[in-house]
Amino acid sequence: MSTGDTRRLFALEDFHVSYGSVEAVHGVALHIDEGEIVTVIGPNGAGKTTLLGAAMGLLPSRGALTFDGERIARPSVEAMVARGVALVPERRELFGEMPVEDNLLLGGFYRWRTGRRDQRERMEEVFAIFPRLKERRAQLASTLSGGERQMLAIGRALMARPRLLMLDEPSLGLAPLVVREVLQVVGALRSHGVSVLLVEQNARAALQVADRGYVLETGKVALEGAAGDLLSDRRIIDTYLGLGNKHAVTPAG
Repeated sequence: MSTGDTRRLFALEDFHVSYGSVEAVHGVALHIDEGEIVTVIGPNGAGKTTLLGAAMGLLPSRGALTFDGERIARPSVEAMVARGVALVPERRELFGEMPVEDNLLLGGFYRWRTGRRDQRERMEEVFAIFPRLKERRAQLASTLSGGERQMLAIGRALMARPRLLMLDEPSLGLAPLVVREVLQVVGALRSHGVSVLLVEQNARAALQVADRGYVLETGKVALEGAAGDLLSDRRIIDTYLGLGNKHAVTPAG
């Protein structure tokens, strides 16, 4: 949990993202402290995925992006990875014709390229988090179940030893029980020294696992606060946790 003594790890201030002449994200401000899980929820088309992509340097942006106290004037994928940020995209983007083990090794490529030869040790750490991946280590990624593919995508990102893990819709396309299992793991990542920025359409599941949340609507932050407060906020209940979400998963723990 975030405390008053916790160090600020990541922040966006007056952050804008455009596609050509069309602005999709308007002046967003958010922050993440070390050891914190922060979620961004909102409807389809609100700009959640766009926000993550720009924060990772995949899309051009303007505004202030700060990581560990350092202002990054021109965010790029290389700059963010070098500082310890990893992104698990919505489509997971695994190498289906490669086994689980090789997909994981590719996740540690940046560390290998920069002279850190700890990939096997790190793989065992990932296997401790996801024992099922160890059982499937020789299996082709394309033959895994949806939940196993999501675990592999997260495990591959963890191979880089990130300080901040960005997750884009990890529950997408998964059965409710599998969503619970995946988000339980996400909730446990803080004990491994990883902070998490979680983008989710499943608002109830996201707020159950997060410390704080931001509600993004039409590219702007409409509401923010402690996750527990948002869960009990009547606006959130009516819009995101009502009848349309009556089957949403509540992760245990």
